[in-house]
Amino acid sequence: MRLQGKTAFITGGNSGIGLATARLFIEQGARVAITGRNPQTLAQAAAELGPNALALTADTQDPAALAAALATATQQFGALDSVFANAGVGGATPVDDTPAAAFAQILAINVTGVFLTVQAALPYLNRGASIILNGSVHASLGMPGFSAYAASKAAVRSMTRVLAAELAPRQFRVNQVTPGATRTPIWSVDPADAAGMAQLEASIARSVPLARMGDAVELANAVLFLASDEAAYITGQEIVVDGGLTGAPAGAPIYRGA
Repeated sequence: MRLQGKTAFITGGNSGIGLATARLFIEQGARVAITGRNPQTLAQAAAELGPNALALTADTQDPAALAAALATATQQFGALDSVFANAGVGGATPVDDTPAAAFAQILAINVTGVFLTVQAALPYLNRGASIILNGSVHASLGMPGFSAYAASKAAVRSMTRVLAAELAPRQFRVNQVTPGATRTPIWSVDPADAAGMAQLEASIARSVPLARMGDAVELANAVLFLASDEAAYITGQEIVVDGGLTGAPAGAPIYRGA
């Protein structure tokens, strides 16, 4: 039990990587508060996760809602040992056809929302607490049509390092996990049926050295490590979980002739 007796707070914990992380944390002995904006999926997640989970409706753009959620979580579970600022949104923003408001919304949720989450959590953290931000390989891929999302995740990468330095005197650790293409509900904008998803994965896998998409639990395992005492001397770092996409791109099937 790597998190026995510990308490965690996960934004966007009602689906995808956030839910997988909550599930894994509970399996490893933690009590976990999750937040989200959708009451229905929050209720479903709470029913699945059981008595060691607390589901709270909160928008990371709303400081008052965040403060209320954190107060409720710590009243029930105690001070926090880890925070996973996971909530975010994707979306294409082609330069020829993107309104200013659409661009700004992605930046607000993915950057300001992360900052506000960390800011709100600080009074509730135990000494030695772990703060983990969720990034993306889009910060370095240069994927056409995704300027806002890529810029937001590049900002998160920089924020990770700034916060690690700023919070080190308080003995808080700040690190980042960086997913590549991962099987989560974010892909619902593409064909959602099994055949459509298989076709999408086959296309993506051609550019991934390990020739597949990742599973949400594989990201959760990296978050678990950073939240655990095994990472007690690690801060300001980034764990990339992308099957080699950014670290060894020449090993992808598309370049191997496979």
